[in-house]
Amino acid sequence: MASAKALEAKQKIIDEIKGHVEASNSIVLFDYRGITDEEAKALRRALKDAGAGYKIYKNTLMSRAFDDLKMDMKEALTGPSAFAYSEDQIAPIKVLSEFAKDHPALILKVGLVDGEKADASKLKEYATIPSRDGLLTMLAGGMIGLVRDLSICLDLYAQQKEEK
Repeated sequence: MASAKALEAKQKIIDEIKGHVEASNSIVLFDYRGITDEEAKALRRALKDAGAGYKIYKNTLMSRAFDDLKMDMKEALTGPSAFAYSEDQIAPIKVLSEFAKDHPALILKVGLVDGEKADASKLKEYATIPSRDGLLTMLAGGMIGLVRDLSICLDLYAQQKEEK
């Protein structure tokens, strides 16, 4: 039987995992086997630049945290698993997908986006969505086009009224 001190330390880690899950809009579990230390540092840096975090926990502790949160993630917790999390729904998925293109050893297992479970194929779909800034830029471009078209129409209407 583990000592009270060891159990307390494990419970702190479980609470930390639960805190990340509850505070994040997206989490991704991925297999990091075959990634070198330098590549892991580059991945951590890329995730941090995107406003996401990444940590490696023992699968048993992650399993307990997910069980406490009533989430079924057991099938993804086989083999080494790392845990990426972010308040942005798409950021960690995009970063991990881009990284996986250059590093085939990294395999996305499963994710949670806004509380909805997403398997590997769904994560690939999410990775194709433009970033929030990209979507806002597209929206602004569309709105500018509407305003421009409206101004042209109003100008033509004013010219037509002047001719009469």
